Amino acid sequence: MISNLSFVHSTAKLGENVTVEPFAYIGENVEIGEGSWIGPHATVLEGSFVGKNCKIFPGAVVGAIPQDLKYKGEKSTLVIEDNVTVRECCTLNRGTEASMTTRIGKGTLLMAYVHVAHDSYVGSNCILANNVNLAGHIEIGNQVIIGGMSAVHQFVKIGDHVMIGGGSLVRKDVPPFVKAAREPLSYVGVNSIGLRRRGYTNEQINHIQDIYRILFVKGNNVKKAIEIIEATIKETNEKEIILQFLGQADRGLMKGFKQ
Repeated sequence: MISNLSFVHSTAKLGENVTVEPFAYIGENVEIGEGSWIGPHATVLEGSFVGKNCKIFPGAVVGAIPQDLKYKGEKSTLVIEDNVTVRECCTLNRGTEASMTTRIGKGTLLMAYVHVAHDSYVGSNCILANNVNLAGHIEIGNQVIIGGMSAVHQFVKIGDHVMIGGGSLVRKDVPPFVKAAREPLSYVGVNSIGLRRRGYTNEQINHIQDIYRILFVKGNNVKKAIEIIEATIKETNEKEIILQFLGQADRGLMKGFKQ
């Protein structure tokens, strides 16, 4: 159903059973997948590709040009995959020539007033709570939860299955499977509850804890910790994922555990 009080550009492509509520705006060359709902006063601008069964709530602005003075009008995109919910007043910006795309993974929930800046990637089945702000060029893994009022610095990487406490300032990279909180942002343990909910066994969780004791608890620097992990921890998929992340942590890691 498309309300006659909405604006849908003639070049926009809408799938079957798309609902566009009164006073919504759908811009030029936008694509919206079947079953999606565009709420009243929501704005979907040129360069936006919205997947199936998405919900975009009132006041959200999807696909605006980057808030980056280096942007020169390049035809970049914003891609929202299937089953994503974008709550009230979120602002999601297109990419720049750096990557040309900003992407939100399938099944992700962006709560009210979330900002996702240019060239950022948010993985699948994530939850970004109210007022989370992502700067540009950020990479967030799958099944990540970021608490409300948190801000993430540009170029930061956050691994899979991470949980970050509300009100955090995320200036450094956060490796997979952990909980992070405090100021400055620090390791506060493995995200064991989240991992159990997702089918990880106690043996796998204990194995992850053994790795992070070496990295974050025992006072080793990162280089030394990696050497010890490689030499003493048995080979598993989780070990490989963690070491791969550590090798790509260009901004450095968050702080280790402190009493």
